[in-house]
Amino acid sequence: MSWDLSGLFRNHAKDIARTLRRRGLTAETAADLTQDTFVRVLACPPKETLGMHNPVAYLFRIARNLRIDHQRRERVLIRVDLSDNEFAQIADNAPNAETIVYDRQRLERTKMALAELPERTRRAFELHRLGELTIAETAATIGLSTTRTWTLLRDAYEHIDARLNGL
Repeated sequence: MSWDLSGLFRNHAKDIARTLRRRGLTAETAADLTQDTFVRVLACPPKETLGMHNPVAYLFRIARNLRIDHQRRERVLIRVDLSDNEFAQIADNAPNAETIVYDRQRLERTKMALAELPERTRRAFELHRLGELTIAETAATIGLSTTRTWTLLRDAYEHIDARLNGL
């Protein structure tokens, strides 16, 4: 049995959605259940042995069953109205496992990239970035001009960035 689902959708989707709306569903829910009806038929078409010769009746029966299931679920759901602040407090700000692994890999690559730098460049980077010194303070500490120190820092950032882009 081969049904023209696209033709059935074009000709009957609005009728199914309208029927669902008349049964008390919102427009969005009716549209979702209408799509679910066609997806259900597409994913699991009726067996030829069922003798189903009226595809429209079959679609309406599926839509009806989906509506009943939806309304049963809605009856047991507990709804709570929350303000935006209360809703934001629910979110878990802890990183997920993938983020933790990715960040650890990046940190390890950064450590390896720092170890590859020449001593003076690494020292300038550590003083500026990790020691939170300004470029002028870093330059005075390592005994170089601010222009040369800035060049060392730029080289360090480019080196680290190149190593991290390989991740």
